[in-house]
Amino acid sequence: MSNAPVDHGRRRFLTIATSVVGGVGAVGVAVPFIASWNPSERAKQAGAAVTADISKLEPGQLIRVEWRGKPVWIVKRTAETLQQLELVEQNLRDPASDVPQQPAYAQNRHRSIKPEIFIAVGICTHLGCSPTYLPNDFSAQVEGIRAGFFCPCHGSKFDMAGRVFQAVPAPTNLVVPPHMFIDDNTIIIGEDEGVV
Repeated sequence: MSNAPVDHGRRRFLTIATSVVGGVGAVGVAVPFIASWNPSERAKQAGAAVTADISKLEPGQLIRVEWRGKPVWIVKRTAETLQQLELVEQNLRDPASDVPQQPAYAQNRHRSIKPEIFIAVGICTHLGCSPTYLPNDFSAQVEGIRAGFFCPCHGSKFDMAGRVFQAVPAPTNLVVPPHMFIDDNTIIIGEDEGVV
């Protein structure tokens, strides 16, 4: 042990310098760690809104787009299909769409903003299968009804507004995603501000 006098100024400087270097190191470790909590660009894009052009959509035709990794159906319903929506209501589990499977602006008989355009996530609410669109031969599933959606995995049936029939495994209507019309031919799925 040395008998040299203690230099308190030097000791204070070394303590402060060591603390500053340690603090900078902690920040250097914390910044990438905290940044890793942010979603990746791929994840941001997966949740982003998608645009669909419906200018060439024919009556009775269904097109598919992908939103958040899920299939979204866009169907142009015929006048006959719209008339049949009322005919099946006594056979539906939730004809008034009381269970919130759609935005408030789509809580109506046709479950859409514009009656002729139906938009829904194409995933059965039972176990996540993808129902089949039957534009002309749904009457084999429900007598007297020409078009609808049928899930062959477990037999769930949905009308052309995505409303589930009674006595099938699916508990709720198909999900209607948030959406809005930019104009008569363009829909944005995933956003609904300023609904037209």
